[in-house]
Parts: sequence; structure tokens; C-alpha cells
Amino acid sequence: MTTTPERSSQTTDAEGRVDLVDRSSVTGSPYANEELLPTPLAERKWTTYNYFALWMGMAHNIPSYLLASGLIALGMDWLQGFITITLANVIVLVPMLLNSHAGTKYGIPFPVFARAYYGLRGANLAALLRAFIACGWFGIQTWVGGQAIFVIMGKLAGDPWLRAGEYGGHPWTMWLSFAVFWAFQMLLIWRGIEALRRFENWAAPLVSVAFLGLMAWIVMQVGGLGPIFTQPSKLGWGAEFWAVFAPSLMGMIAFWATLSLNMPDFTRFGGSQRKQLLGQIYGLPTTMAFISMISIVVTSGTIVLYGEAIWDPVEVASRFESPVAVVIGLVMAVLATMSCNVAANVVSPSYDFSNALPRWLNFRTAGLTTGVIGVVIQPWRLVSDPHTYIFTWLGFYGGVLASVAGVLIAGYWLVGRTQIDLADLYRPEGRYWFNAGWNWQAVVATLLGALVAVGGAYSKPGEGPFPADGLIPLFQPFYDYSWLTGLVVGAVVYLALVRRGVRAAR
Repeated sequence: MTTTPERSSQTTDAEGRVDLVDRSSVTGSPYANEELLPTPLAERKWTTYNYFALWMGMAHNIPSYLLASGLIALGMDWLQGFITITLANVIVLVPMLLNSHAGTKYGIPFPVFARAYYGLRGANLAALLRAFIACGWFGIQTWVGGQAIFVIMGKLAGDPWLRAGEYGGHPWTMWLSFAVFWAFQMLLIWRGIEALRRFENWAAPLVSVAFLGLMAWIVMQVGGLGPIFTQPSKLGWGAEFWAVFAPSLMGMIAFWATLSLNMPDFTRFGGSQRKQLLGQIYGLPTTMAFISMISIVVTSGTIVLYGEAIWDPVEVASRFESPVAVVIGLVMAVLATMSCNVAANVVSPSYDFSNALPRWLNFRTAGLTTGVIGVVIQPWRLVSDPHTYIFTWLGFYGGVLASVAGVLIAGYWLVGRTQIDLADLYRPEGRYWFNAGWNWQAVVATLLGALVAVGGAYSKPGEGPFPADGLIPLFQPFYDYSWLTGLVVGAVVYLALVRRGVRAAR
């Protein structure tokens, strides 16, 4: 282990991972707590399999399934849907790996990483943007898991459970199922990050088996794969398809746009750059291709069986004739949803909220805060139909978060050349204090990137909350490419402002 000459407060090991020499110099900082300080080198021991299992657990879930089934419901055939999702995940893997590097090298979570470019206070802008999106996702996943529990209990208890008195448009037993699933997840997050790692290691393979079982059942029902793969596209390959393809691709990318920011929350535990890199390359594209193909086969099969695309796997599973098969299938769905939800949508905002109030919130209490906000957002409205889910929810927030990713990638790789002073990430008097804790160059780049990306947000009449000609008509053409637009504009504007500042300082 060596001490970096220009940064005597930190050391670098043989794997290139950096740690603080003396933590006592920053532990008293108002911007530090145990969760936010760098992970000690001795505790950075996640392997390639740990990251592969993490991705398997996060990707094999019902909302991932809904991505592909939603595309089939929008009129694509199996090949169009598969190409769209696979391409999207290859694309989003690039910024994800670029941002993951800092987590492994410095052992820091995403909000602390953001301090190097947004400032100690300004990092809360990036972190809270990510956190509130995660809260929305937590709510969506919890609602879906609650639906699975509701159907399981319905098979066991019968009509009295399924036809209970309604409240807010749903039986009170559905709300109870939602609450029970919420509580299970809060219990897991209360056990800490190591409990999560162990849970992912054994839950991920079981979930994969469950989804394979669902596909096998639908294939047997329709008499093989032939009737499924011969289902024609309602869009063709002409202009009608391309009009749907572009926003759908951005929506598919946006599904993991959150993780492209906050993967340092997990790679901070990596045993080496190689281990986290290979784990993610093996994990994300392959597992998403796997779940999307299952979803495409099952949803296309429902068109053959029922004359319509049933995009909700809980509803598909509820049509099994055997109650035992329904219960087993939906228990696996519950495990899948919990596996993804706690990892992808509670870990990150826990760090993000803790970063905003490090003296008041730790990993556990911030996780509880996430759970509460996830309910307040009313997730049952977001998954009401594929238009809202893909074009409104995914498309809009993807463009906003992409501008943050652009700033981080440009700052870490092009401006800073991967060099960060660890101690100064926690010191109000350090180099990352900028102007009263804010780096306005990063803030302006983020706001401009988001404005261009989603300022022209539009909806077809009757299919969303935005005006048909866009919120700002000038930017409407960019909205179909919201994620790409946000990433490029955020990065370019940040680089331009930094270089202008350097020239002005000379």
C-alpha cells in the first residue's frame, strides 16, 4: 500500500483502490456519518458473482417484465420488442460502468461522489433528484408485490378476500397486501447492506426458475413457440414503428438510468475494478435479455389464448388452473419484487437522504423515509397503463437524470482524470466547497440538460398529462430522445463552463 504524494491523507492499494489514512480528521464533519465515509479496504470484498447476482435479482422482477410486455401491448412483435430492450441495456451499461469506477476506486456512495462536481451542498440536488425517483419506483414495485400477495391470498381464502369492500377503487384486502409487503421490505433494509447481499445471492436463482416456469406454462397452453413467434407486428417496420421505437428505446434506457448514477452505492464494496466490471457486464445485458424474452413469449402467448395482450404477469399467473401453481408462481414474484426493490430503490435513496441530513438520518432511518414517500406518490396510478408507464414516467425522469450522469462522467473522466481528494469530500473548507458549498457550473449544466431533454414533453391526446405540442414546443423534437439529449447536453455544457472558468482564472 502506498501513500499518494500529492494527497498524503489517502493511500492506494495494489488494486488501485483508495482509502483515508486518518478518518478522525473528517469524522467530526457535519457532512460525514458512518454510511457516507469511504468503505474501509478490508470491507471491500464483493466478488464478480455478487454483482452478477445483484443484477439478476434487480433485473428479474415484475416491472422489468412489464417493459417488454408493455412494448407488445403497444403493438410491437417479439423481435421488435427484444431488439429495443437489448439495445437499450447495452447503451445504458456504458455510463453505468463509467460512474461505477469511482465507487470501487474510492469506496464512496453516489451522493459523496457527486460532491466532487456539485459541491458539498450542491450534491444534494443530484442526490435528491435520484432519491425521489427511487421513491416512485419503490412505490411501484411495492404495489406490484402487494398485488401478488393479494392474488395468493385470494386463491387460498376465496371470494371473501377477493371481493372485500372497496376503498379508493380497490378492495381493502388489496391495501392490506400492499401494507404487508411494504413492511417485509422495511424489515430487510433495517438489517443492513450485508443482509441484502446474502438475500440477493439465494433469491436471484429462485426467481429465474419461477419466470421460466411461467413461460413453460404459456408455451404448453398455446401448443409451442410457433404461434407466438408468428404473431405479426401491429406497427410494421415503417414510419409507424419508428415513431414508437425512439421514445420506447429512451424509456427502456431510462429504466436503469437511476442505477447509471448510483451504482457507486454498490461498487464501493468491490474487491477490484475487474470484479465489478465483469459482474455487471455478465449481469445486466444477459439478465435483461432473459427476462424480456420471457415477457415477450408470455405476453404474445396471451394474445393467442385470450385475444388480447395481458401485460401484467400477476394476472397471467392468476389464470393457472392449479391453486398450488398460482401460489408457487406468485411467491416467486414476491421474492423477485423484493429482491429488486430493496437493492435498486431503497439502498440509493437511503444514502441520498442521509447525505442531505447526515446528522439526523442514517442508512436505516433514511430507508424508512424512502418507504413512506413511496406510498405518498400513489404508485398505483403510474402503472395503470403502458402509455403512462413507458412514455410519461420513464421518458420524463430519464431525461432529467441523464443530465446528472453527463455532468458526473464529464467531471470524473475528462476534467478530473479520475482523481479525487477523499478528505476534501467531507471538509467545508476543502477544494469541493466551491461557492458556499455549490458548484454552479454543474447546477447550470444539469438544469439546461434537463430543460432541453424534457422541456418539450408531450402526450398524444388522451394518453398522458402533457399537451400534444409539448410543454415548450421548441423542444418537442428532443423529447423522443430525452435520455440521450440530457446526457449529451449536460456533459457538453459542463465542459464548456469549466473550460471557460479555467480561461477566466488565467
